[in-house]
Amino acid sequence: MLNENTQAPDFTLTDAAGAPHSLAGFRGQWVVLYFYPRDNTPGCTRQACAFASAYGAFQAKNAVVIGVSKDSAASHQKFAAKYELPFLLLSDPDHAVLELYDVWKEKKQYGKVSMGTVRSTYLIDPEGIIRKAMPKVKPDTNAADVLAVLDALTANA
Repeated sequence: MLNENTQAPDFTLTDAAGAPHSLAGFRGQWVVLYFYPRDNTPGCTRQACAFASAYGAFQAKNAVVIGVSKDSAASHQKFAAKYELPFLLLSDPDHAVLELYDVWKEKKQYGKVSMGTVRSTYLIDPEGIIRKAMPKVKPDTNAADVLAVLDALTANA
């Protein structure tokens, strides 16, 4: 994981409609940048739906939620429509940003070793500084955990 209290690396990826989005374009807002393995899998679906349920609370804190996986734009489009996801899903098919954020790792599943996305979340402040790095998050509690951190960080603002 990248270190907390360091500048979040900028990137540009496309959304489900093919429109480009850069991290720098969200300056002035908190950014919840979460990385997940795959659209339409049980854990990733629960995680996305939890962020969707909490989306109003994130908006109230001037925070945007951005999900990133190596899935295609077409896959993201279907996933977002099926579960009525109100936030951005960005496509990183070459896993360049996944590697940049140190979440593309060797994984072992059923004795097989392969490269894949480790479910992780970064909370980035309005100046582009990583305020919280959360490795190996749980899909069912990730949204609530991030919201709790955001609440604590913005309590004195």
